[in-house]
Amino acid sequence: MKKLVQVKNLVKTFNNQVVLKGISLDIEENEFVTLLGPSGCGKTTLLRIIAGFLDPDEGHVLIDGQDIAGIPAYKRDINTVFQRYALFPHLDVYNNIAFGLQIKKEPKDIIDQKVRRMISLVGLEGFEHRDVSLMSGGQQQRVAIARALVNEPKVLLLDEPLSALDKNLRKEMQLELKQIQQEVGITFIFVTHDQEEALTMSDKIVIMKDGEIEQIGTPTEVYNEPINEYCARFIGDSNIMDGIMKKDYLVHFDDNDYECVDHGFHDNEPVDVVIRPEDIDIVERNRGLLNGEVKSVLFKGVHYEVIAETSSGTSKTVTLHVTGEHDVVNEEAHERISASGFTMDIEDVPSLTTSEAITRANAQAWNDDDDYVSLTKVSYDVKEEVGTYHCTFATEKGTSITVNIHVVRPAAVEDKEHEEAIQAFDFYKTVEEIKESVALDTDLIRWADAAAWNLEDDSRVEIWDVKYDFDDENIKEGDYQVTFSTQGRELKIETTDHIREGQRIGLRWNPEDIHVMRKMV
Repeated sequence: MKKLVQVKNLVKTFNNQVVLKGISLDIEENEFVTLLGPSGCGKTTLLRIIAGFLDPDEGHVLIDGQDIAGIPAYKRDINTVFQRYALFPHLDVYNNIAFGLQIKKEPKDIIDQKVRRMISLVGLEGFEHRDVSLMSGGQQQRVAIARALVNEPKVLLLDEPLSALDKNLRKEMQLELKQIQQEVGITFIFVTHDQEEALTMSDKIVIMKDGEIEQIGTPTEVYNEPINEYCARFIGDSNIMDGIMKKDYLVHFDDNDYECVDHGFHDNEPVDVVIRPEDIDIVERNRGLLNGEVKSVLFKGVHYEVIAETSSGTSKTVTLHVTGEHDVVNEEAHERISASGFTMDIEDVPSLTTSEAITRANAQAWNDDDDYVSLTKVSYDVKEEVGTYHCTFATEKGTSITVNIHVVRPAAVEDKEHEEAIQAFDFYKTVEEIKESVALDTDLIRWADAAAWNLEDDSRVEIWDVKYDFDDENIKEGDYQVTFSTQGRELKIETTDHIREGQRIGLRWNPEDIHVMRKMV
C-alpha cells in the first residue's frame, strides 16, 4: 500500500527534557493507526507535530512524499478531533459541521450536500438544529468527528476523544469510529493510553515509552508476540517469568524445562517468558505441567479470574510456645498484670525502647473494673550478647511481673534464586492471648518479629502467608509450628469453569502458548 504519512527521526525537547528521541514511523493510506502508551510517553507531542501545532527540533514529517515543515496547521490537509471536542457553543449542529466549508466559501448547495452526508454518517439525523451544549458527550463527539471529516482531509488525528465518555458509551463509540473510518476511507491516527481501544479499532498499533517506539504491529502481533516485558504488560494481562533459553525450542523457568516455538536466541540466554491468562487450562491435580493452589477467584461476568500459586515463596518456620494463664494478682491494690517473654535479634538490642518492650511482651495491667492501668515502670538490662535477660513491668501501686527476653543471633533463611531473605523468632504466648486475637495472622507476624527483605537492595518484602496447625479457638498449652512465607509464583488464569478458593489444581498449556522475549536493556 501507499505510504501516506512518513515521520523521520523526529526529536522534540521541552525545558531541556527530550520528549521525542528520534521517532520514525510510516503510516499507509486508509490505515487506522493507534499511538499507545502511558501519560508522558510522547504520543500527543508526536500527534501535535504532525498536525502542525508544534515544530520539531530535528526530523521531518512528509505527507504524500512532501515535507510539510513550512506549512502552517490550517493549510495542512489534516484535521484534528480534540479530547474536549472544541465545538462552537453559539452554533447548532448543522453550522458547527458546516463551519470549515463556509470559511472556504464553498457553494451553499455543496455545503448542504456534504453536511447532510456527514450528519447521516455519524447518526445525527433530526439533530441538525440542536443546541450542541444540550447534547450528550457521545453526541458532541459525533458532531466533532463530522466537522473534521466534512473537509475531506487526507489524515484525521484523534487525541484521546473517548476519554470523557462513560464505559458503555465508550465501547459503542469504539465500534462506530472504526466503521466511520472504513466508510470514509481516510487515514486515522488515534492517540490513547487504553489498550482495549487500541486492540478494538486499530489496523496498526504503535507502542511508545519515554519518547521512543517500543513495538509496531497489528493488534494480533503486539498481543501474541510482544517484543519485551514492557509491551507484554501494556497490552493485556500477562504472566511474566524469568527464564533461561537453553536452546532453540526449549526454555527453562520455575525449575522445569518446557517446549516452545521460539528460536534464534543464544544457548542459555536469560529471557523473559510470557503466558497469557486465557492460554492456561485448569486440569486435575498431577495431570498438568505443574500443580498449584487457588488463592483467589473473581467473577468477571463471562469468565472467572483465578490466581493460583504454583510455588511457595521464601519461608521460615518458628516455634510458638503456648503457656497457661500467668496473670499476677495484687489483691491489695485490686490490680492484675500480665506479660509474655519474647525473643529478639541481637542486632536490635541497642534500639530497644520501653514502649517497644511493652509491645513485644504484650504487657498490660487492669483493675477490678476491667479498666486499663498505666505501666509506670519498665526495667531491663539487656546486653548485646546471646542469652536470657529479665524484664519487669510495674504499675504505680507496685503490681509487677517479670518475664524473660531471649536474645539470639539472627537466623535468616536466604533464597538466592529469588533474591529474598526472611527472618522470624520463636515466641511465647498464653492461651488467652491467642484466643483473644482479632487478627491472628497479623499478630503472629508481630509476635514473632517476622520480616522479609530483598537481598539485592534490602527493600522490604511483604510476608504473604502465615500457616499453623492449631485451632486458635480451642488451643491448649504446648509448642506449635508457625511458618511465615513471602509470595510465591502466582499465575493469573481466565476460565469459565467454577473454581473455589483453596482448591488444589493442575495447570497445562501448549508449546505455542509460551512466548519468549529478550530481556529489556
